Amino acid sequence: MKTIFYTLLLSLILAFTTSCGTQTKNRHNNKPATVITASFNADSAFTYTAKQVSFGPRVPGTKAHNACATWLIKKMKQFSDTVYIQKFKARTYDGVTRNGVNIIGSLNPDAGSRVLLLAHWDSRPFADHDKNPANYHKPIDAANDGASGVAVLMELMRQFKLKRPDVGVDVLLVDLEDWGPPDFESHPSNENDWGLGSQYWAKNPHVKGYEANYGILLDMVGAKKPTFLKEYYSMGYASYVVNEVWKTADELGYGQAFVNEEDGAISDDHIFINKYRNIPTIDIIHLDKNSSNGSFYEYWHTTGDTMDKIDENTLKMVGVVVGTVVYNN
Repeated sequence: MKTIFYTLLLSLILAFTTSCGTQTKNRHNNKPATVITASFNADSAFTYTAKQVSFGPRVPGTKAHNACATWLIKKMKQFSDTVYIQKFKARTYDGVTRNGVNIIGSLNPDAGSRVLLLAHWDSRPFADHDKNPANYHKPIDAANDGASGVAVLMELMRQFKLKRPDVGVDVLLVDLEDWGPPDFESHPSNENDWGLGSQYWAKNPHVKGYEANYGILLDMVGAKKPTFLKEYYSMGYASYVVNEVWKTADELGYGQAFVNEEDGAISDDHIFINKYRNIPTIDIIHLDKNSSNGSFYEYWHTTGDTMDKIDENTLKMVGVVVGTVVYNN
């Protein structure tokens, strides 16, 4: 990830009517009268984040990447009914063909109504936004930019298996997301240089003809005092999903973090799920207009994206919001 473009706000926002609290009328007539609030163990999510980081930078083609893949597959088999391992080859911006692996955990695989949740699990091979140019060619720990989203989804799947939602849930952990061209090289901007694993999956899903009601991408969801703004492409492709998530967050008391404000356009994995799979998918991503790092999380694509920046409260907040949306929609 990524590039960001500031654009005019969308002129039309499709709003949902949502319910308040855990014992009030739900937003759809055909849904239960009681809203189910998701359970989430922040300690588990923090531990899953730390475990990924402990392998070292998960750059495709490295021992750390292979070791982390083995661990992720093992854990997803514990939390899922079925696990799909999707190996693929993709050419990065520099013309090199690299090996990647997408990991898909499915719960309630026979359910016709499904929800797609995704995050990328690879690490960026360049710290090209580091304040010290000597670090530009160093890979990053990617505690927030990758590991946090994966950890939240793993804990959600663990909770979903304990208390199953009515819908089927597919967790997609995509690879080769973050090998786009570094800023220190002169290379034309092209969104297709990013999200190689999600591009492959969108064109070659783990189940032929795969469909889902909606999708939610988690990207940089573990830092202290985050701000999640309504990303432009998410509003364009799936404004009703954005509004449902942000409304749910507000009802749960997290409106300070899930800010009811639109922001720039992010070239991220959700673009390809929308374009090639036609699943209305949104991006929950930390965007900070006060950041010195291009409106992203302050330590984005730097050697500072380390475990000390991760906050259990943020992991829990995002997990509870997403889980509550899944249980009730």
